[in-house]
Amino acid sequence: MSLAKHVRPVLAVLGLVIAGPALSHHSFAMYDNTRSITVKGTVSKWQWTNPHAYLEIDAPGEGGAMTHYVLEGTSINLMVRAGWRSNMIKVGDKVTAVAAPTKDGKASGLLLEVTFANGETKNMSIPEGYTFKRTP
Repeated sequence: MSLAKHVRPVLAVLGLVIAGPALSHHSFAMYDNTRSITVKGTVSKWQWTNPHAYLEIDAPGEGGAMTHYVLEGTSINLMVRAGWRSNMIKVGDKVTAVAAPTKDGKASGLLLEVTFANGETKNMSIPEGYTFKRTP
């Protein structure tokens, strides 16, 4: 029996194992790339986790009620390459976030940038990020 007969099935299985995680990654289609929202408030949670980071902010809403926003960041790998670190945001920090809102109108979105209390702004390194329009 030739070696090629044994190698081909192993390579086929290996290809499926490697392709699985790539296929399971979701797109950004749930976000409205024609406008953005600006959320100014207090960090209630910062999740530095794979596959994506999450920033949760409590912001004053209409009539003084608080609105809880959940904003999805990009992959930790891309964030680290863009200069982000896990300890850059802490619970209780005052931040201003710009995000592409979800199309369903919930208080959530795709995080595009964060401005810290000291005035420093960090952008997310989102693939195809240039397609997300920033609106006032």
